[in-house]
Amino acid sequence: MPRTSRLDLPGVPQHVIQRGNDRKACFLRGSDRDRYLHYLAQAAASHDCHIHAYVLMTNHVHLLATPAERGGIGRMMQALGTRYVRVLNDTAGRTGTLWEGRYKSCLVDCDAYLLTCYRYIELNPVRAGLVSDPAGYIWSSYRANALGKPDVLLTPHDSFLALSRDPSVRHDLYRRLVAEGVAAPQLKEIRVVTQRQRALGSPGFVARVEQQTGLRAGIGTPGRPRKNQNGV
Repeated sequence: MPRTSRLDLPGVPQHVIQRGNDRKACFLRGSDRDRYLHYLAQAAASHDCHIHAYVLMTNHVHLLATPAERGGIGRMMQALGTRYVRVLNDTAGRTGTLWEGRYKSCLVDCDAYLLTCYRYIELNPVRAGLVSDPAGYIWSSYRANALGKPDVLLTPHDSFLALSRDPSVRHDLYRRLVAEGVAAPQLKEIRVVTQRQRALGSPGFVARVEQQTGLRAGIGTPGRPRKNQNGV
């Protein structure tokens, strides 16, 4: 079966998920997570990607990131994965692959879904039953986005900053949003769209992505993608 072509547009956020091979752990100790975040910061800077939210679970990772150029996320993930796996194998005395094939990703509508994606990512540990409060899980961006804890890895997205010009008010408003949770239909939609590597957003957003990429971006009956103005 041919690989699904990735939807990729500069300046458009992507929700990225990468799982451990056979759902096995990709972090064996706390220091592995520290190392992963360090390498992620370096790879993001090298490939001009801005990280807005993240969570490192035991056997998978979620990221919300915006590339400045097409292919930026792919190059970032390749550089990060290669370096992290090499060092993990050396330090843990293991061999072989770590990741379950290619990472999955979807484009995210800044107007309709971006803050929902923020919450979806940072509430993963709560849904997994690891903590009752997302602030209790240190391997995520929640404490930076909701409590103002410094995190050099993160670049707040404009949609997040638009909550308020006052940082303390912004953090309070965001905590309230997270406390509302993510409704079951939205949870399902995010999971399905990311797994199928489509566009998460309004019908207008999906149509614009299809026009700009020449690829199918919505969830529906398979068929030929819409043509853009250049006939691609």
